[in-house]
Amino acid sequence: MRHGTLQKLLSDQLKELWQAVELKQLTVEEFYSRQAHLLTEYRDTWERALLLGPGKDLRQSLVAELALFLGRPDVDETRMRCQGGAAAVGAEWRAKVDPNDRQSIERFYEHSEAYLYDLMWWHTLSEDNSPLAYVQALHFARQHGRRRYLDFGSGVGSGGLLFGRHGFAVTLADISSTLLRFSQWRFATRNLPARFIHLKSRKLPSRAFDVVTAMDVFEHLCDPVAAVEELWQALTPGGFLIGRFHGESDECRPQHIVQDFGPTLQRMQALGSVEVWRDEWLWGQQVFQKT
Repeated sequence: MRHGTLQKLLSDQLKELWQAVELKQLTVEEFYSRQAHLLTEYRDTWERALLLGPGKDLRQSLVAELALFLGRPDVDETRMRCQGGAAAVGAEWRAKVDPNDRQSIERFYEHSEAYLYDLMWWHTLSEDNSPLAYVQALHFARQHGRRRYLDFGSGVGSGGLLFGRHGFAVTLADISSTLLRFSQWRFATRNLPARFIHLKSRKLPSRAFDVVTAMDVFEHLCDPVAAVEELWQALTPGGFLIGRFHGESDECRPQHIVQDFGPTLQRMQALGSVEVWRDEWLWGQQVFQKT
């Protein structure tokens, strides 16, 4: 289908619906009812991509999946570790990381098991729906006819699974062996093909991807400007980078070491990027096109 014949992205739909509220064409109650319905459609897409086997809800499935990978027979213990994952990551960071030492930071991501629990719990949507930004990215990529997909800073691989379930050629890249091993296992368990790149030992291939997501990644990086330069080399001409940039300080997440993205965005502009879309309603995604 051609761009323009597909349904508008969720954030744009909600923005237009709220404008209808302001024009007295829709009540506030009707707006929130429609918002809930539209979010349910995105949630269903996310759940269908991630569920492993029938008869479980998303929370049960993701927790059981992680327990199976780790060889932990006590699923309830795994669920408790997942619920406390964010706090455990913060405590481990404070205990082990010198934020001014790049090697210290990279060692943390290389070995931290707490991140597995934290990210899997986040992807259950139990505490917030922001992972659904991946579904919005999927719709954007499909609208623009993209097929060669990279998830940069891929974490536990859920974004890659979503795109893989919808026919994309998927590559996942991360600096963590722990996270990449789990992602590889998740894809193998589902018989889904993918490529995996450990960024400590391999560079991204040049002009290999026509859509890249970097969701909640740049705030973790020691050198986000260098990362943007590598991503720009990896994109095909006309390709899209879909990112979320969180610059605010968060005491609960001390691993968010970058608050000023000015230099990063300036470098993107110098490389020839053009911002072509922005989520002004839900999750704050920005889409940049390589010219």
